[in-house]
Amino acid sequence: MSDTAEVKTANMETISALPPEETERLGSEIVAALKTVFDPEIPADIYELGLIYKVDLKDDRGVDVMMTLTTPNCPAAGELPTMVENAIASVPGVGVVNVNLVWDPAWTPDRMSDEARLVLNMW
Repeated sequence: MSDTAEVKTANMETISALPPEETERLGSEIVAALKTVFDPEIPADIYELGLIYKVDLKDDRGVDVMMTLTTPNCPAAGELPTMVENAIASVPGVGVVNVNLVWDPAWTPDRMSDEARLVLNMW
């Protein structure tokens, strides 16, 4: 039985990990793209607001994003995830982008960067 598994594994195509310099470039460019997306009601970008919980860059160049909104009743709930998907997809070399909207943990102002606090005068 193990011989069959070894043969099947040997014939499978595997995707190698991205080189570190490419991962770094893509990561930087994805963050830059996220910083172009603004909540329509708040004059700060979603990255600095702390709405992006996780960005997972896969070996196949696909990107999974876990994000939230300031409140579940946010008027931008329908458009922000699509704006995030489009911004990341515009980065050269990025594959399929999946944006998952989550509510746990709930967003709080503690997640904001100092830059966002300065823009919003929330010191």
